[in-house]
Amino acid sequence: MIEDINKSGTTILLVEQNANMALRIASRAYVLETGAVILSGAGRELLGDHRVREAYLGA
Repeated sequence: MIEDINKSGTTILLVEQNANMALRIASRAYVLETGAVILSGAGRELLGDHRVREAYLGA
């Protein structure tokens, strides 16, 4: 549903704890740690980042 709304032209700000799902659908993503942005980039790009995988995806 989120993707369909976005495809219709509506910008969405999604705050989500399910990092795997959020990064798969995000065109742009920010990783926060203690309130500060520590990483940013395309969702798929961050999904492949070893730091994100180790910290949030259990890899």
